[in-house]
Amino acid sequence: MTQPEYDAPDAGPQKPPGTKAARPRDAATLILLRRDAAAPRVLMGRRHRSHSFMPDKWVFPGGRVDAADYRAPAATELRADVEAALVRTIPASRPPSLARALAVAAVRETFEEVGLKLAQPAPTIPAGGPWAPFAVDGVLPDLDALELIARAITPPMRPKRFDARFFTAEADRLQSLTPTGGSGELDEIAWVNLEEAMALDLPTVTRFVLRELSLRLTDPARRPLSLRYARGGRQMETL
Repeated sequence: MTQPEYDAPDAGPQKPPGTKAARPRDAATLILLRRDAAAPRVLMGRRHRSHSFMPDKWVFPGGRVDAADYRAPAATELRADVEAALVRTIPASRPPSLARALAVAAVRETFEEVGLKLAQPAPTIPAGGPWAPFAVDGVLPDLDALELIARAITPPMRPKRFDARFFTAEADRLQSLTPTGGSGELDEIAWVNLEEAMALDLPTVTRFVLRELSLRLTDPARRPLSLRYARGGRQMETL
């Protein structure tokens, strides 16, 4: 079914008229869910106002897949059902190994942006490489902690486009619950309950994913959703 209210044309900047649509870049986002209070909370951060892309918007940690994500070590691997759902989001022109790289990117970006490690101790830690700062405590990414909740592709009218996969993970799988400033991309970071989160200045797709998370909390067996742009609105499909 179509969802015209998500990423409506007036919801953000548009590409110059007559220019070719940008190719979506593979990206991953991680929603950390904390359940140690009366109401569940999620970790969110506000993008710095100096950013050209979504300034001042509240988002989850995330970003683009890097080449190093394909070969990064991990303490645990994706569950078979999560990997299978991810593979169904991968176009024929992209390698199946992108599924694991997306999961790695979600964990890496969370560490870089808010300083939190979704990790487990690892018996062997590779020396050097791009994951050296993450592994300094003797831990590596805990990919088994990840659930896939949604996939969303930015509409072609936008100047920047992403093919984003949204993961969730329980906060008790983190090495620490206290975020740091990270890379500085987010100028305010906080654990907020879902009602508070919905009142923030959110991108439309973030608002959709928060609603989907609320539904998953009452129905854990709910299947991940895929959203893409179609004539008249976003086409939503079950993965």
